[in-house]
Amino acid sequence: MGKGARKKGPKADRKQKKVRDVFVAQPFEGLAAEPELIALREFVPSATARLSLIDSPDRTVTMGTVLPMAAAAFVRNDGEVFVGMQVQTRSSDISRDLGRSLRWALRAETGDVLSAPDTTGEPADGERLQDLLVAGAQLEVELHQDFSWWLPEDTEATGDVALSLERANAAIMPTERLGNGLYWVDAGDKAHLRWVRPEPEGRLLQALARLSANGEIGLGEGTRYAGSFRAHGLLVPVWDLDAEAHAREWAEPAEQLGSRLDAALASLEDEPLNATERRARDGLLGRQLTLR
Repeated sequence: MGKGARKKGPKADRKQKKVRDVFVAQPFEGLAAEPELIALREFVPSATARLSLIDSPDRTVTMGTVLPMAAAAFVRNDGEVFVGMQVQTRSSDISRDLGRSLRWALRAETGDVLSAPDTTGEPADGERLQDLLVAGAQLEVELHQDFSWWLPEDTEATGDVALSLERANAAIMPTERLGNGLYWVDAGDKAHLRWVRPEPEGRLLQALARLSANGEIGLGEGTRYAGSFRAHGLLVPVWDLDAEAHAREWAEPAEQLGSRLDAALASLEDEPLNATERRARDGLLGRQLTLR
């Protein structure tokens, strides 16, 4: 070896294998359950849903909003397999993070815990949720009043799990599911309706603007369209509601609003926004936030 030559070591190899981390703005695109996945990731406190797997249709895997100590996945002592949506770390592609956690869970043994998803490994084929889940399958979401589903029946939490369970239960806001991606949330002084919509943002904003210009964007007396936030590529409109009314009292007004919104979306095919509706759209744009 010549005097000026340097031997390549592990550090040099790692530099050569540096992964290009490309941000995926709509990580759940192509899955019918996209609105529910976003809701479970962002604001639903305690809920579970069984996953429909492409290659393992007979395997039972449950997706949960939050797992003990915010773990990415674990296999309960009774053999039940869980994957967590709300975790502490993430890469530029949440679908890949969750897919890796799911693949780990399918190989794990009873009692195994994956504390954090793999967010640094080199991307490979077949590891995103779109590669692992049945694309057309909806999620049958089950809401819970607490996090007792972390444990098998007749099992008492101890140690760190007990502490994590206590903290998680204390943070729960009362939540009801009223439809696909549609949730009522009691935030204390007021209640909200949050609706993860599957339409492209621009088109949805136009439809909301048409409703707003016509005075049809509300849910009835005492309600107010509060604005919207972007979450993982989709828009989530939010309405302020009377906190004294029961969640189910909003089911019918929400259904009627959905019908008006569908009609507005359809009308855009032949009727572009007029000047009043464009001003309404500009006003709606001013009340947006983005959640990555």
